[in-house]
Amino acid sequence: MKNFTFIFVILAMGGCASGSKTIPETTSGNPILEGWYADPEGIIYDNTYWIYPTYSDKYEKQTFFDCFSSKDLITWTKHHAILDTAEVKWAKRAMWAPSVLHKDGKYYLFFGANDVHEGEVGGIGVAIASKPEGPYKDALGKPLINEIVNGAQPIDQFVFRDDDGQYYMYYGGWGHCNVVRLDDNLTGLVPFDDGAVYKEVTPEKYIEGPFMMRHNGRYYFMWSEGGWTGPDYFVAYAIADSPLGPFERIGTILQQDTTVANGAGHHSIIHPEGSDDYYIVYHRRPAGEKAANHRATCIERMYFDENGYIKPIKITVEGVQPAPL
Repeated sequence: MKNFTFIFVILAMGGCASGSKTIPETTSGNPILEGWYADPEGIIYDNTYWIYPTYSDKYEKQTFFDCFSSKDLITWTKHHAILDTAEVKWAKRAMWAPSVLHKDGKYYLFFGANDVHEGEVGGIGVAIASKPEGPYKDALGKPLINEIVNGAQPIDQFVFRDDDGQYYMYYGGWGHCNVVRLDDNLTGLVPFDDGAVYKEVTPEKYIEGPFMMRHNGRYYFMWSEGGWTGPDYFVAYAIADSPLGPFERIGTILQQDTTVANGAGHHSIIHPEGSDDYYIVYHRRPAGEKAANHRATCIERMYFDENGYIKPIKITVEGVQPAPL
């Protein structure tokens, strides 16, 4: 399912006899990971690309996380079961959508578990490791966020470090998105200046899968819309001057192409520091696949126009070219 090789043939014409030259060029191919994986979080640690996805299967079988590493976006190494329900005693199933970062020599993995509803135990947890590939240990012995606030199911968390060093976590399913501030240990919540702990920042048509990044001094907030099992699943975005919004929907940037795959969504962005390169990592359902959990992780280039808007992204079979760090 990965590392497709595409051959381009150039016909040389001119002062010598006509002929052809075959030049091989390897791309990542899509999907980039073998097996069914969704909700990928991409990041760079120590000159290595990493992807932390959801293992895509029935809820009862989603009891662990794998992660994957690469030096060039082409060849990926699997690291199995970096965190599982044996370590997280309160998690029983539906371990979803990791969000990861590094701080003060430690690696943090935020995750959802149990597909929690009102009155149940579950929600967003946090685990810590000394290496990107773990093993990760549950930091709290309980969820960081268990309750339903502002109608947002505590899933699909994304942790964002602003330029001033403040850490925000955006999260939420069921069509609602909240933002909270994390403490210096990344294991607790601290109030905003007005005393509120949770702020709702739900954009128009938001469903799930929030992601935040900065580009040229502005905040780019992205999310998934539609139903995750259907053809109307796609990614939209907004631009704001504050990490708290308001986030006015601009438009769709990633969606299915029925000639390639269906239901493209729930993404993250990889941006090598100091470069102009942006990669969107996302999941989609291969054309012809009907099973809800048959989701595959893919990658494409992402570009901005001269006004700072994100250009619509075409999903491909080819993927991306090698990009050693």
